[in-house]
Amino acid sequence: MSRTISVGLDGSPESRAAAEWAAREAELRQLPLKLVHVWEPAPIPVAQTAPPGAETQQHWSERIPRESAEGLRLRHPGLEVTTEQVSGRPGEVLPRLPKEDTELLVLGSRGLSGIGGYLVGSVGSAVVAHATQPVVLVRAGEQAADEHEMDPAGIPSTAGPFRPVVLGLDADHPDDSVIEFAFEAAGRRGTSLRVVHGWNPPPYFAYGLTADLEFHAELARGQTAALAEALRPWRRKFPAVEVMEKSHFGGPATHLVDASREASLVVVGRRIRRNPLGAHIGPVTHAVLHHAAAPVAVIAHA
Repeated sequence: MSRTISVGLDGSPESRAAAEWAAREAELRQLPLKLVHVWEPAPIPVAQTAPPGAETQQHWSERIPRESAEGLRLRHPGLEVTTEQVSGRPGEVLPRLPKEDTELLVLGSRGLSGIGGYLVGSVGSAVVAHATQPVVLVRAGEQAADEHEMDPAGIPSTAGPFRPVVLGLDADHPDDSVIEFAFEAAGRRGTSLRVVHGWNPPPYFAYGLTADLEFHAELARGQTAALAEALRPWRRKFPAVEVMEKSHFGGPATHLVDASREASLVVVGRRIRRNPLGAHIGPVTHAVLHHAAAPVAVIAHA
């Protein structure tokens, strides 16, 4: 079965930006692109056979993916673009796309006006929280040039090298799938990987029962060593990828958001939890999704 890069498309500016990003990613991976349009039909009143305007609604639902596919084929010659229309609620349908043939699922999120960040709606949150395949969220207005270093005139240009890929890593519980995704993304782009790790001291230190600066320095050295050890086998596996790692005191979310301003892609993990209260994104990933200034890839893992 052929694997694809799939993108949720609804005709909004953010979904169109996501489709363009997905097309570029499909070219990097040499995979076909699938535009998935989830059509949620209006409820039919009991006294009617069809809701008012149903034919018009269906016409537009078919026109959106068709015209988007035509435009993408023109802008990305040689890229195989297919469309699929599914009936249902997007937040329920998109996470259930078969993992076996969906290598990556891409969604759009509304950019926050004037500052870096996302407005992650209910569909995006539901998909990120429940999808088992990697999910990338792309802001409205995201351009190909935004992923590249600035030219000598200070203007982002696709002629320049890619900006670094940023990885948020929990050095105490590193997950192979998250790390591998980030290294592969950096390798495809021919760029460096910047690894960000945050840590907090034990409660008895944080609450002032221990004020020994040397003890703090010892904790910092231990965290730095743990980060280096977690990355050691991956440096050997991806020798062409330059790795820059930094262990920061404090929570990682702020440091990841800061690093995203100079990134082509931010990679974070989401631990899959099965409990009666439902799936959760996690506080660090939640903060990054809402405030990062670059596309964010969320990798679900056990």
